[in-house]
Amino acid sequence: MRKTSRTRRSRSVAGALMAALLLATGALAGCDSSSDSRGNGAPAKRRPAPAPVWDRSPDSIAAVGDSITRGFDACVVLSDCPEVSWATGTDAGVRSLALRLIGAPAVAERAWNYARTGADIRDLPEQMAKAAARKPELVTVMVGANDACRDSTAQMTPVEGFRASFKASMTQLRRTAPKAQVYVSSVPDLKRLWSTGRGNPLGMQIWKLGICASMLGNADDESPKAQQRRSLVHERVVAYNDVLKDVCAKDLRCRYDGGAVFDYRFSGEQLSRWDWFHPSKHGQGRLAEIAYRNVTSAKPPA
Repeated sequence: MRKTSRTRRSRSVAGALMAALLLATGALAGCDSSSDSRGNGAPAKRRPAPAPVWDRSPDSIAAVGDSITRGFDACVVLSDCPEVSWATGTDAGVRSLALRLIGAPAVAERAWNYARTGADIRDLPEQMAKAAARKPELVTVMVGANDACRDSTAQMTPVEGFRASFKASMTQLRRTAPKAQVYVSSVPDLKRLWSTGRGNPLGMQIWKLGICASMLGNADDESPKAQQRRSLVHERVVAYNDVLKDVCAKDLRCRYDGGAVFDYRFSGEQLSRWDWFHPSKHGQGRLAEIAYRNVTSAKPPA
């Protein structure tokens, strides 16, 4: 009886040792990072990193917007001058975004300007439809100044109306050109332009003709009422820029300039010598620089 009990205990200990050994072996195999999930010893395959959505070197450009993108008052008084446009112009001195990205020989065939002097946000869906028909790799947007530049502050485009029109414009683009990239410029700081330009006597006379009366009217008036009027225009421009940023952020292929144009301080030589409000050729060149820096940046503006 003793021998049988001893034998059983020996077998029980041996079995426990064997079970422990098997468990240890399995745990070590499970910790081997060089094996794939099937345990066949082959190295696990890594998934390739997703390709970036934003192409930093687009090969065709369509521009939409207002008089700034048309180069108004940059070459001849009260006239468009699209050849100096910051977006699609051919002038070597300005070096537009199109020239910097796709080069001089190709601009005539792969850059299109659908902006219109006097246009506001309500005109953008139609312009965007024309741009989309070209299937461009990049669409530039600069609009909003005319929505704030009215005969009175009461006539400025409501913020929600501005939002609805911009969203409709993006929807219009996506119907025809779903993969087109969009670069959205902020609306310039109209109050700062007033502050800079009112020091020029000729500019002041031109302003009396009715250019952006909500901001530039009675330019020398420093009364509380006049200051309040200019502040209302300024606040509306800020609100428009918030809309542009917000709507753009919801589209993976849209990049807002981070307020770069709004923050830029145009000097006297960068404003038209005829109206001291629109960008001169020099000013158009600065806009082109801002756009090129933001379009080609590895990361979007903060």
